[in-house]
Amino acid sequence: MLIIGLILFGMIIGAAAQWLLGTSKGKKVDWALACAAGLIGSFVGGLLISLLSGDGLELRPSGIIGSLVGALIVTAVWVAWNRSRAKK
Repeated sequence: MLIIGLILFGMIIGAAAQWLLGTSKGKKVDWALACAAGLIGSFVGGLLISLLSGDGLELRPSGIIGSLVGALIVTAVWVAWNRSRAKK
C-alpha cells in the first residue's frame, strides 16, 4: 500500500510541476513524465531538503517543497532536452 501511495504522490507532484512550468498548455498531462519526474524529484529533492533542514526521513513540509522543486527541475530538463532533440 505504501508503494502505491508513493507512486500516486509522485504523479501528483509531477503533474503539478508540469502545470507550474506550463508545459501542457491546454494539452493533457503527460502522465509518464509526471510519474518519472515526481518520483525522481521526490527522491532527490525531498530527501536532500529533509535531511538538510534536519527533519529526517519523516513527512514534513520541507520534504514536500523539496519534492516539488526536484520535480520542477527534472521536468524542465526533460522538456529542454526534448526541444533540443526536435531541432536537429
